[in-house]
Amino acid sequence: MAKPLAASKKVMKNYLSELLTDDPVVQESTSPDFVNKAKNSKVENKRLETLLKNVNAELEIKEAEVVTQKSVKELSARKKVLVEDSVNEIKVEPLVTHKSGGDYIPQAPKAYRQGDFQALFFNVAGLTIAVPLIELGGIHKVEKTTALMGKPDWFKGVMLYRDEKINVIDTALWVMPEKCDEKMKSSLNYQYIIMLSDSAWGLSAENLVDTVVLRQDEVKWLDTASKRPWLAGLVKDKMCALLDVDALIQLLNDGSGIHQYD
Repeated sequence: MAKPLAASKKVMKNYLSELLTDDPVVQESTSPDFVNKAKNSKVENKRLETLLKNVNAELEIKEAEVVTQKSVKELSARKKVLVEDSVNEIKVEPLVTHKSGGDYIPQAPKAYRQGDFQALFFNVAGLTIAVPLIELGGIHKVEKTTALMGKPDWFKGVMLYRDEKINVIDTALWVMPEKCDEKMKSSLNYQYIIMLSDSAWGLSAENLVDTVVLRQDEVKWLDTASKRPWLAGLVKDKMCALLDVDALIQLLNDGSGIHQYD
């Protein structure tokens, strides 16, 4: 089992290097036995449970802050309406999974680019992916997913969670479709859904690794216009891609795959 896993690590390292047009980042691979131990160890299961609790606690604090800020904004908006004697309607764009034809619109600079920030690391098919904790909408255990006709291959289906519909993404198939052959598909063991901000989109994950505090100089940021707007950068000393959540949500809303011509 060690040799195939080591080969998988090498493939993932090469894949991440291919994501950049300049010199590839020198990265240290994880021990070949890590994934096996993570799946089979009771100690690891307890650690993941603790991680889930810690992440959920962080999310509750963040959600409380968002509600407070939202309340202040709503109060200000109501005052403005009274003064101007007008009503401003808030338009909510429908969630779609077809190509909109529009290009990605760059967002304002991220708040987490101003200093140290926390990120959640998770694994998919040997690839480690990180999402800034401030842009994490929640973590759910995988439950029954209902497939829908006419959707892209990477659209795994809809999962119900407390009467909420979650659009589940086959992360491996979206992030690396050219490498996701039948052998890889059959080996995937998705256990968690990583929610993207306050959207209805969730990424399938096999394992949760940890939450880590990152410094700005630990990330190789992609600051110039890129064909990969979903990729914020690479964590230098890990085999890890850091997601730009806002860009990823827009691509998913447009029904776009990792390649923009999809």
